[in-house]
Amino acid sequence: MSGGGTGGHIFPALSIANEIKRRYPDAHILFVGAEGRMEMERVPAAGYPIKGLPVIGFDRKRIWRNFKVLFKLRKSMNIAKGILSNFQPDIAIGVGGYASGPMLKMAQKKGIPTLLQEQNSYAGVTNKLLAKKAKSICVAYEGMERFFPAEKIVLTGNPVRRNLLECNASQQEAREALQLAPDKKTILIIGGSLGARTINNSIIGGLKRIAENDGVQVLWQTGKFYNEQCAAARAQSGAGNVKQVPFISSMDLAYRAADLVISRAGASSISELQLLGKPSILVPSPNVAEDHQTKNALALVNKDAARMIPDAEAEQRLVDEMLQLVNEPATLDTLATNVKKMALNNAAERIVDEIDKILNN
Repeated sequence: MSGGGTGGHIFPALSIANEIKRRYPDAHILFVGAEGRMEMERVPAAGYPIKGLPVIGFDRKRIWRNFKVLFKLRKSMNIAKGILSNFQPDIAIGVGGYASGPMLKMAQKKGIPTLLQEQNSYAGVTNKLLAKKAKSICVAYEGMERFFPAEKIVLTGNPVRRNLLECNASQQEAREALQLAPDKKTILIIGGSLGARTINNSIIGGLKRIAENDGVQVLWQTGKFYNEQCAAARAQSGAGNVKQVPFISSMDLAYRAADLVISRAGASSISELQLLGKPSILVPSPNVAEDHQTKNALALVNKDAARMIPDAEAEQRLVDEMLQLVNEPATLDTLATNVKKMALNNAAERIVDEIDKILNN
């Protein structure tokens, strides 16, 4: 299993690995990630071994820096070759991210079958380069023929963390477990696994307006990098209806507690919103390749399944619009119904079915 860089790549990879182990308890699974990226911590914490490659991404703005990138890519290809020789996998699975490029390219060179999992509505560069020789490409959106050979595409959806789907708590129970008021309209704010500067700045700027809305409460995950700044701002504002935390470990309860979710538009977050049927305002990150988060968000907006605010407009619009929307139950119901219709269930199981087909052939 190769890929990573963000939670959006890591969570699906772990879900696929867990389904393989559930179906085949004796399976041997090795992850390969990029040195210094979050998979080097998250994967071992989930119980799987991982090896790191020195690969880094291309610098699109400062082209001269890419000599170092090419050197590290060549070194990563050699390390990948050694990993394959030692581990001798039956199949290599790529989930996107820096490491999956050299790892799966080398697997294809050695004749090892490969499967790609593309989370986004706009395919990443790595997966586009690997698609020609892949045996199967598992996708989460329709219309991916514009990126990949149509005969290799399988619409599976994105795997999400199983515990999110298995939460049995009521909305009131979830709020009480998170030390929130059980009877207040609740807005959940998440900026991805590392936090989101624009979303955090938008909330900081609107804390006094939030404090004036006593019937509303906010659960605000800021990310560890922004924790001190956001905690200080919340304390200074006196917004008692805002609970600020660097990280939410019980995301199953957080989703269950929420009437409305404010989020970036990463593929994993969108899949979670779809499967859980949660109304949302999406603020796509502009700092991603090919602006794919905007394309992810528009796939929902065009079906009246979410609202979207461009990153550049969030500090002016986000707080006012979320406070208005959370008090519009009919609109929330419409968004919830429409986003739920877009959900693709049992994605990890479908992907492992594809793995079975490849290996049986």
